[in-house]
Amino acid sequence: MLVIQALSKRYPEQPVFEGVTLHLRAGEFVALLGESGVGKSTLLNCIAGLDEADQGEIRLDGVNLRMLDEAARAALRRQALGFVFQAFHVLPHLSVEENVALPLLLLGRPDAGRVGALLASVGLGDMGQRAPAQLSGGQLQRVALARALVHRPRLILADEPTGNLDPSTAERMLELLRLQLQAEGSACLLVTHSVQAARHADRVLRLTPGGIEPVPAH
Repeated sequence: MLVIQALSKRYPEQPVFEGVTLHLRAGEFVALLGESGVGKSTLLNCIAGLDEADQGEIRLDGVNLRMLDEAARAALRRQALGFVFQAFHVLPHLSVEENVALPLLLLGRPDAGRVGALLASVGLGDMGQRAPAQLSGGQLQRVALARALVHRPRLILADEPTGNLDPSTAERMLELLRLQLQAEGSACLLVTHSVQAARHADRVLRLTPGGIEPVPAH
């Protein structure tokens, strides 16, 4: 479903990563480890079309994202991608429920039942009318996860989605991600520093300045 071939990203003073090649199948859950500063979040942004790689190819369901103009990339993001940002990016002027519903509204497919079910699944079923300012960091992370899943995306890009969660809640959220993949045939690329979180994945990889390498199973 996702094919990344020889992808490189450089800033004027130094390369961020080079020669990244990665294939994800439908339904597959892949974790990506790496040292701080190696470019894990930048790689996710390049896959989503939020940042521009310097070389290489990114194909989602056969579509070369690097050949699309910005309007086409935005349309593809709305339809096919779910992004859990490390910094949440929850809109402060919308309620929790409205934040989660936003991807469906942008697609013209409002579904209050789907929104309510996802809020319940992340343990926020009674907080839909609250403002984001009334929630903790861990609760906001769960709002971001529900928003990423609500429109049943083909590809989920998750940037440290359990970083603000206690261990038991993190386990529940990772299990919810896995259930989404099974139910919808989606794929997920999870960027994390947590070896425990990575254990939920089908494959664990490591990003280095020279590309991606597999992490042996223990």
